[in-house]
Amino acid sequence: MRRKQRSKTLPSVIRTGIYSSESAGLELDLHRLTIDEALPKVDQFLYDAYVSRVYSVRIVHGKGTGVLRSAVRGYLPQHHLVKSFRLAGREEGGVGVTIVKLVDK
Repeated sequence: MRRKQRSKTLPSVIRTGIYSSESAGLELDLHRLTIDEALPKVDQFLYDAYVSRVYSVRIVHGKGTGVLRSAVRGYLPQHHLVKSFRLAGREEGGVGVTIVKLVDK
């Protein structure tokens, strides 16, 4: 019996860490990233959401030690597209998630 060989080519676009979410539009998962890796992703994610006219997004930073959560929450007030943000409620993911509202176009 012959096995089918898998194609060794990769798709031209690989999207990791961004998921759709009905309750908040889009979600960015920052698990396993350092602060230096995470903040540029947050910036690009917020811009992409804004140009897509998605004004409510979720950033999943995890619970852990709180270092990544603190970095993200320290970065958001200075971002020009951020209108407001808050920790998610228990039913929204709790302290491991920050809900961000963006300015309207």
